[in-house]
Amino acid sequence: MVLLYRILTSLIYPLLFIFTYYRKIKKKEHKKRFKEKILISHFNVKRNNKNKLIWFHAASIGEFKSIMPIIENLNSYKSNLEFLITTTTLSSGNLAEIELKKFSNVCHRFFPYDVNFLMKNFINLWKPNFIFLVDSEIWPNLILKANKYKIPLALINARITLKSFNRWNSFPRTAKIIFNLFNLCLSSNLETKKYLEKLNAKNVQFKGNIKLINEIDEKKIENINEKILTQNKFWVAASTHQKEEIICLQTHIRLKEKYNNIITVIAPRHIERARKIKSLSEKMNLKSQILNKDEHILDNNEIIIINSFGVLQNYFKLAKSVFIGKSMVKALENDSGQNPIDAAKLNCKIYHGPYVYNFKDIYKILETNNIAKKIESYDELSVNLIEDLEFPKKKYDGIENSINKLGQTTLIDTMKEINNFIFDETK
Repeated sequence: MVLLYRILTSLIYPLLFIFTYYRKIKKKEHKKRFKEKILISHFNVKRNNKNKLIWFHAASIGEFKSIMPIIENLNSYKSNLEFLITTTTLSSGNLAEIELKKFSNVCHRFFPYDVNFLMKNFINLWKPNFIFLVDSEIWPNLILKANKYKIPLALINARITLKSFNRWNSFPRTAKIIFNLFNLCLSSNLETKKYLEKLNAKNVQFKGNIKLINEIDEKKIENINEKILTQNKFWVAASTHQKEEIICLQTHIRLKEKYNNIITVIAPRHIERARKIKSLSEKMNLKSQILNKDEHILDNNEIIIINSFGVLQNYFKLAKSVFIGKSMVKALENDSGQNPIDAAKLNCKIYHGPYVYNFKDIYKILETNNIAKKIESYDELSVNLIEDLEFPKKKYDGIENSINKLGQTTLIDTMKEINNFIFDETK
């Protein structure tokens, strides 16, 4: 199967040009840097070979944000380190351009397709000393090349769903070869730990979900639209996916029956869909505005569609209630749920649909503390929002401290394993 995978990925390489250019036209790829994924000449290697290079591959925004405290921690520990972060999505690349300005030793590149000769050249040119794959980013050609060049390889915050476990288990010999090549596996939950062990991974440990690590300094959060939002009734629909916006707009219409000054803020998971959401709003006779970074909300607009990255905390700080998306689409059931942690830390009441597979452990904690609640329809969401909007924003005493404490424990335990892995401190 390994040989077949290599042959197939090499054969489809020419088609990846068409696929990538199509995505660029649809504004799903970076308009200038998209060639980093498909051309060796655009790998744009920048590193000091005298330093150790640590490569983190994190697919999207959530994974990117989760590794930043780890990089900051490693930076404070050693001075002769450089970091390469690769991601796959346009949104994560845009966020990286903002977040990495404060570092002089961290580069971001888009992850090349897992084609054998691309991976060979990428590794040979960058020459990483260590490779960390984050979450569920398991790419056979990369893993096999790392093993060939004797580069230590770790899987951190690993997440293996039942669906992906069954898929790997359909090729048990290949799975055992691939997973056994990881030198360290830190799982994000106990279910994944069990699956990894069955797939022949070694040195598997559970230290907690690193997405709990980030702490929030509310004093640094500002929103230029604070006045108009707080003078009106408003709520936030965050990380929404296709088909969920219609639920949000139906909810808005229901809320308008009670409040004539209601504003619904929609932050789609993929902001390139902003115009489609605006068109949908207009079809429902709702006045909408696509809000770019540092723009003011104009008077009389009731649906505000966020068209920038890294701004959700600005709205969570002010909002009483938040709906977290990727939770109402049954087709995504086995890969469902978006991260509710920031909203919880900023004292929002959180609503979500029935499908939250990726964050079910975290939602369980939040639901136990009456911070999160499952809803099944826009009717149910509307009823709950009306109740929330009648009262001042609630302070969930102790929950931020509890999450931060859990995050710090996770960070300490995770860093102990990573430091041992990189610096061999056990010897």
